[in-house]
Amino acid sequence: MIAGPPDGAFEAEPYVGLRSYTTADQQRFFGREAKAYEISVMWQAHRLTMLHGQSGVGKTSVLEAGVLPELADKRVDVLPIGRLSHGSAFPMAALPERNPFTVALLSSWAPGESLTRLSGLTVRQFLRRRGPRIDKYGDPIPILVAIDQAEELFFDFPYRRGFRDPFIAQLAEALDDNEDLRLLLSIREDYLARLMAHGDPLMSSGPNASVVLTPFEEEEALTAIREPLAGTERSYAPQAAETLVRELRTVRLQGIGTPASYTVDTVEPVQLQIVCSALWNSCPSDLTIITPEYVERHADIDRSLGDFLDQALAEIAHDHEIPVERLSAWLRETFITELGTRGTAYEGETQTTGMPNSVVKALIDRHVLKAEMRSGLRWCELQHDRLLQPVQRAFGGTRPRPDSGQPPVSAAEHLRVAEQVLADGDLKLAETHGDKARRACGEDELRTLAEIESFLGNLAHTRGDWQVAERCYKQASQVYERLRDTPAVGRSLASAGRVILHQGRPDDAVDELRSAVGRVPNDLNLQVELAITVWHTGNPQAAVALLQAVLSVDGDRPVALQARGEILADLGTPIQALRDLDRVRDPTEPATIAARALALAELDRVEEASVELEAALVGGRDHGLVAYLCARALTRMGNRARAAQIARDATRPPLTAYQRRILADLL
Repeated sequence: MIAGPPDGAFEAEPYVGLRSYTTADQQRFFGREAKAYEISVMWQAHRLTMLHGQSGVGKTSVLEAGVLPELADKRVDVLPIGRLSHGSAFPMAALPERNPFTVALLSSWAPGESLTRLSGLTVRQFLRRRGPRIDKYGDPIPILVAIDQAEELFFDFPYRRGFRDPFIAQLAEALDDNEDLRLLLSIREDYLARLMAHGDPLMSSGPNASVVLTPFEEEEALTAIREPLAGTERSYAPQAAETLVRELRTVRLQGIGTPASYTVDTVEPVQLQIVCSALWNSCPSDLTIITPEYVERHADIDRSLGDFLDQALAEIAHDHEIPVERLSAWLRETFITELGTRGTAYEGETQTTGMPNSVVKALIDRHVLKAEMRSGLRWCELQHDRLLQPVQRAFGGTRPRPDSGQPPVSAAEHLRVAEQVLADGDLKLAETHGDKARRACGEDELRTLAEIESFLGNLAHTRGDWQVAERCYKQASQVYERLRDTPAVGRSLASAGRVILHQGRPDDAVDELRSAVGRVPNDLNLQVELAITVWHTGNPQAAVALLQAVLSVDGDRPVALQARGEILADLGTPIQALRDLDRVRDPTEPATIAARALALAELDRVEEASVELEAALVGGRDHGLVAYLCARALTRMGNRARAAQIARDATRPPLTAYQRRILADLL
């Protein structure tokens, strides 16, 4: 572990270590002033700005601690930095047929609002709901929105891939809808080509710009070392910071033959933070001037980077349940040549030279490896030459394994690990850690237990294990009941109802949804989900009545209009259906598009119906409701063979008994 401060230390540490800077850290964020200004200017001037760079280069930090403060006194409206993933505790089955990327983004832009309310909105609708943004003179001002870590679009579960292009289309639609909107996407370098391949709707939405963030040049590194100490009672003597930078840029090789060394041009921000933090914590409490001699004696860069590497490897090995010695040996054998230089490895479909890609992703996230695209293929290598010696000396190498002596892992920590490996794309390992979290949970950890059950329910829902999902969601609802968290009880019961429906028990599903609505009677979105469930049980007229009650309270609620339009299309009233669907006209929801296809087919507008049908199948081919509506449209257009095939392909979720009965009559 990286050493902590000695007893009696009199200053708060001016360096942040391994974590990213936040807006609250702006007073100690240095070295990126020119780049933060450039990004802020580009963001304001272009409809789309892409900020890209390698993992660990500081994209999140420069946005939060550099760009946002730079914009604080400007004539702009800036939303919080957005993300495309959110916590695991929310029961996702309560939000059926919603784009998960949209839900996560809107929840990060509006952290105070409930997910159930945000789930009914597209990006355009959310921004429209905020209303026009004007200055004190009544003139419109730019609206700046950003998405950090946009690479999350490309390493999610396979079932979410169908939501990727529709989400990108939503972003393009929002830009086209509001000429004052400015979008910034921050993405890892190795995913930039994939974004460009999928992002044509965005690229064609107007003028765009690209900003690359690179490691520190020498002067930037010196500023990042010296300036954070300005608010402390310590400072660097002349040439002390230069000595530190010189060591950070010096690489020593230990391969076959005579040892050699060379100097690189740049300094990795992560490594600078690790070394500066360790140096600061080594200072005795009465030291006020850090001299070059003190740096030479105490700034053991190889030791600091070795501690960082040991900690990263130990945690990744634990998270992914592999021996740390095996992981360390794989790093040496794969990424260090016989000459002691950096080697590369091609990343395959599921493995990289025998190691699961989920482990490779974790190593990239922890700034041990980096990836780049070459001739359309992803190649991995060590993050920096400065890691060559630490990797050679890590577990199983020349560096002894430290004595663990760690206390038992807590339930909350197991849940954190489960969430991390889930983000890495390893569903099975996430379930293993979720089960461990459940077993480690104590009687006094009710909130954690409820979140664990909801997490496991989400995993079961993801893989289509409806019985397990039902059991987990019900157990979560019981724990939330003990906590007297009524909204959470309602969401868990709604999720249980949805997965019960998939098991062919429609009456039980309706009972669960009615119970959920009873717990949270003011949650109109839960009432919409009840109506949808009633429809799927075979009573569309009753479902329409429930939706009309919702719309009598909120006549413009998109999710209610969308649901009513879908049901009216199913009932064979296409003009009324199109009236509702046109009011929400969201081209990214496959079920809405499929309902339009059915309504248009009923009106014999075959060419238009065919276009909508194909668009719906791109994002929802295996989804039961989408398949049902598309199959009905195809039968209306006389293509029963294709309708039957589409109905057979629906598995996530499968067709309900009501849908199978209707299609059987038609086919």
